[in-house]
Parts: sequence; structure tokens; C-alpha cells
Amino acid sequence: MNRLLNVSPSPHVSGDYSIKKIMYGVVLALIPALATSIWFFGLGALIVTLVSIASCMLFEFLIQKYIIKVEPTIWDGSAILTGLLLAFNVPSNLPIAIIVIGALIAIGVGKLSFGGLGQNPFNPALVGRVFLLISFPVQMTSWPVSKGILTRYADAITGATPLGVIKEGLKNGEAFSSLMDQIPSHMQLFMGQMGGSLGEISALALLLGFAFMLFRKIITWHIPVFMIATIYIFSGILHLANPTHFADPLFHIVTGGALLGAIYMATDMVTSPMTPKGMAIFAIGIGVITVLIRTFGAYPEGVSFAILIMNAFVPIINRYIKPKRFGEEVSNGR
Repeated sequence: MNRLLNVSPSPHVSGDYSIKKIMYGVVLALIPALATSIWFFGLGALIVTLVSIASCMLFEFLIQKYIIKVEPTIWDGSAILTGLLLAFNVPSNLPIAIIVIGALIAIGVGKLSFGGLGQNPFNPALVGRVFLLISFPVQMTSWPVSKGILTRYADAITGATPLGVIKEGLKNGEAFSSLMDQIPSHMQLFMGQMGGSLGEISALALLLGFAFMLFRKIITWHIPVFMIATIYIFSGILHLANPTHFADPLFHIVTGGALLGAIYMATDMVTSPMTPKGMAIFAIGIGVITVLIRTFGAYPEGVSFAILIMNAFVPIINRYIKPKRFGEEVSNGR
């Protein structure tokens, strides 16, 4: 009678995964894509990445230590991952000052203003990226053309992304088939031979990281598969309806931030739904919005906006799409 059983609130399932293991696991999964971006874009990719990571860690330390006045958590991996993902969403020739501003917004506004890790409703790296895109549109859309590992930071040659070429060409009345002659083939795009942000380079490298995270059970397949499938099906319907005016579905998959967003950003545990059914609804919404923005919107790319929009719906999805409570009585009409 002296030994009482104290039951704490749920959840009660535990495992050997910690925040640090998960965060550093995602960082490891991004190494192939980082190496590929350095190979194609040269030292600029490495400089942007290091500055972004260092800035995110510095701002997290300063804000936690002197403003929020809590124990700094810069070594749990979350600030490093935010910095890495922010770098993956910007050009490799972006001025250092702008990178630092993006890191401040990502950490200070996107993450810590809501209370820190686990409490932010929006993906911090995407908050930083969208802020930079709106505030510095010229610098954020001056995409370097991949020239090789020996390309210096200041020597990057800029050009339009494949999505930008197609968007502008279709706007001017050119046929999609003729525009494809102006950009690399689908296989070249899959391997990474195109201009764009660091994270748009090499679908192959991103898929290698996806396989690693599935193997380590860091993420599940639901969000990436449903999001990519939605983009493929929706863009495929548009292409079948008018193949001269709408890009083919495979082009939508291997270009832009579709794979980066589906695998590494939409799957963020804090800002995505808890249940498989909720994940499917969340991912389908991202896929539909992405294609709508790419096809009918002002921007050639829409993944970042689509993820942030659906992040806002996650609390509603979690509220209405959830498993029955243990012991809950099911009504049978009596």
C-alpha cells in the first residue's frame, strides 16, 4: 500500500531516439546533397553553408542566453539543421550579410519567438527563406549556373533556373517542347546539372538521403510519397490536357525544390501532422498548392510557400484527424 503507481500524462511510448540523434541524422542525410552542390557550384556553396550554420548557432546562443535567459541548446543539432536547410534554399553566391539576416529571421522569428524547439508552428528555415525572397528579390533570384568545384565565390555566373525558363517561355507563348531544348535533359536535371539553389542540385543525392532516413526510421514515407505523387498526378493531368502549355510531371519532380521540400522540410516533426492520415492530407495540400503556384502564380517555384501555408493547418488536421483514445466507447446507435 505504500508503493503508489503514479501515471503521468501521455505519451507513454519511449525509444532510444533523442532530439540530438534525430537532428544529426538528418544532417548526415544531407551530406550527399551538400557534397554535390559544392562539386557543381564550387566554394560559394561551402561558404554560404558555413556562414548560415554559424549564424544560426550564434543567434540561438545569444537569444537564449541574454533575451530568453534559458540554457542555450546550440549543440542539440536543431540550429545546425536550420542553418543547413536555409543554405539549401538560397543561391550559392548570396552576399554574406543577407545570409546572416536570413539566419536571424529563421532562428529569432521562426523558432525562438514561439518558445523554441517543439513549439514553432512554421518551419524556421522556410520562414527565413521567404523573408529573404520578399526582402531581397534580386539577390535571391540571381541563380548561379553550375560550373564546377573550382568556381570561386565571386566568379559565379548567374542564369535562370529550368523552372524560370519554362515559366517565362510559356508566359510569352512558346511551346513547352521548344523550351525543353533550352534546358538540360531530364536525366541531367536528375543528376544535378542546372542552376538554382544549393538544395535543388541532384535529385539523386536527395534520394540517397531519403533512403538513409527511412532506414534509420527518422521519418516515415507518407509525406514525401503523397506530396511527390500529388505533384506528379496534378501536373500530369494539366500536361495531358494541354501538353504545349503545361510542363510534364517528371519535369516538376526533378527541378526546383520539390524533392528537398518533400523529404527534408515538409517532414519536420514539429510542423507536420502526427498521424499517417493527417500526413497524407498535409502532403496532398502541399502538392496541390505547389503546382498551382508554379503553373498559375507569379513565382516559378512554390514549394516554400506551399509548406508554410499547410504548416498553418497542422493544428486543425491534428485536432480532427486523430486515433480514438484508448478505452473510448464507440457508439453503435443505442
